This record gives sequence, C-alpha cells and structure tokens, in this order.
Amino acid sequence: MTNADLMADKPPAVAPRATPAPTRLNSRIRSLLGRPEAGGAITVVVIYVFFAIVGQEGGFTTLDATASWLSNAAELGIIAIPLGVLMIAGEFDLSVGTVVGATSITVAIVTGYFDMSPWLGIGIAAVIGVLVGLVNGVIVVRTKLPSFIVTLAMMLILAGLAIFVSSSITGAASISAAPTGAAKDIFAGEWNGFGTSIVFCGVLLVIATVMLQKTRFGNWIYATGGNESTARMMGVPTARVKILLFIGSSLGAVLVGVIQTLTFSNGSISLGSQYVFTGIAAAVIGGVLLTGGFGSAIGAVFGALTYGIVSLGVFYLGWDANLTQLFIGILILVAVFLNARLRRLAVGRS
Repeated sequence: MTNADLMADKPPAVAPRATPAPTRLNSRIRSLLGRPEAGGAITVVVIYVFFAIVGQEGGFTTLDATASWLSNAAELGIIAIPLGVLMIAGEFDLSVGTVVGATSITVAIVTGYFDMSPWLGIGIAAVIGVLVGLVNGVIVVRTKLPSFIVTLAMMLILAGLAIFVSSSITGAASISAAPTGAAKDIFAGEWNGFGTSIVFCGVLLVIATVMLQKTRFGNWIYATGGNESTARMMGVPTARVKILLFIGSSLGAVLVGVIQTLTFSNGSISLGSQYVFTGIAAAVIGGVLLTGGFGSAIGAVFGALTYGIVSLGVFYLGWDANLTQLFIGILILVAVFLNARLRRLAVGRS
C-alpha cells in the first residue's frame, strides 16, 4: 500500500473551532462588574426599591423621609470614605467613634460652658483629631502591631480621657452647646430638610475618588494594601501613607462630631458610639476588601446609603428598630458574597 493510499484512507483533518472573541458589550459589562463598587451599587438599588414599595404607605418616599435618611447616610459617608480608604491600605480604625464623642464634648464645652466662639472649639477638636490619627499611625508603623488592637486601645484611652476632662471642668459628660453665626449655618444648615452634611460628603467623595484614581498617592495606597513588602521595595513610602490615612480617618470623625453637635446644640461623649463598626460595615458593603488593596470611595458611599435606607426604612415600616442591626448583619454577608462573585464573573471564572 502506497503512501497515497494511506493518505486517501485517513479522514480529513478538522480545523479547530475558533473561539469567538467577546463582544464589546460583554467586555464592558465584565469591566463594570469588576468595579469595586458594583456589589454596593446593586445592593443600594435593591434595598431602596424594596423599602420604596413596602414602605410607600408609611411615607418612606416622601421628601421629608428622603431628606432624613440621606442626611444620616451622608454623615456616615463622611466617616466611611476616609475609613474605607484606610482599609484599602490594609488598616482599620476603631477609634473614630470616640473621636466623634471627644469632638462633640470639646465644641460643647467651648461654646456652651465658656461661651466662646464655636470656631475655637472646632479648631481644638481638629488638633485632637490630628494627634489621635498621628499617634495611631506612628504606633502601627513602628511596632507592627495590628491596627485593630492599636485603635481599640486608643478608643478606650480617648473615651476615658474625654470623660475625665469633661467631668473635671463641667461636672457632666453631656452639656448643651450654643452654636451661633456662620459656623452653625455651615455645619448645621439645611434646605428643605437636606442637611449640609450631604454637601460635605459629596465634596469628600470627589476628593477621595480623584486621589485614588488620578494621583500617585492613590497608587501608593493600593500598593500598600495589596502587598506592603513589595510596595516598600518598589520605593513606596508605606509608613507615610498609613500615617496620613490614619489622620484623615480621624479628621472625618471630627467633621461628623462638629456637624452633630451644632445640629442638636448638645455635646456628649457617647455621641459617636454607633460609628465604631458602622463605618467599617459601610465600607465592606460597598466592596472594600478587609484584606486591603481593593475598594473605592464611591463604594463606601453606597454602603452608607444602604445603611441609611435600612435604618430609616425599618422605622417607616413600623418594625422594631432592633431589626436594623439584623438587616445590616445580613447585608454584610450578602454584600461580601456578591462582591466576590462579581469579581469572579468579571475575570471569567465560574
């Protein structure tokens, strides 16, 4: 049998089937799903639609209700944005709640007890915030201790110090504030129920987003949280990055403390206790990884909006307010799973 006969008996070769290239639309969808805030955006839309439908008769969709939950969410967003950026760098800050309380009692003592300018109280509170953030950052980068432990200790230290100072000066841990003039208009002003906290949150969001996406410092933040050792070998000043972000986290808490104190004309050391974990929860719901290196400022805002909608939505439905924590706990689990799933879909994994 000749070679020609063998070739004649051999079945013709079948060309491998070409894999179709992904369409531009599919590529765009995968890109959007891979965004850190994708899960947070989906969550906030679903949650709002749910409460808008179920709570419509209770008045959830009215202008007053919208102004209320949006203003509350903005205050949480002011905490969550710098805290989320710090988490992207791989660190935590549990002392923000105590910084809010220390700011509140400081402003109240200056304006209500000594009858002095609120700007003086705001300035002193800002200095306290910078010092707290600086101490947190220096201890973390010098000792290599977990920031969870360092900031937990700072939370207790600052709370005890604030109580001691307030009790020594005024004899109480909660006193009335007397805000007047431009300071009250700027920090406690409102329009049809919409507080100026919304403006502050929006400005902070723009600054943080531009910093993360358009600046070298933003690249340093992601590199520090992604792999600190590698980032350091590449010349990234990881210690400076972390210290500055700890200061930013404390200053965000100072701003919220000022807003709440001048809004309610009262200062209390326990004012910011709810922010100890809600800021972290908002960031996580918005897609910030607990391990660092991944997340966005807008995702933290989506998380804050979700928290604001749930906390007020439960009230307008007439449900027990304790269910708010139940909802948030479930949302954290769902958000973490959803964000991880979306990231896998974005890179084509099953």
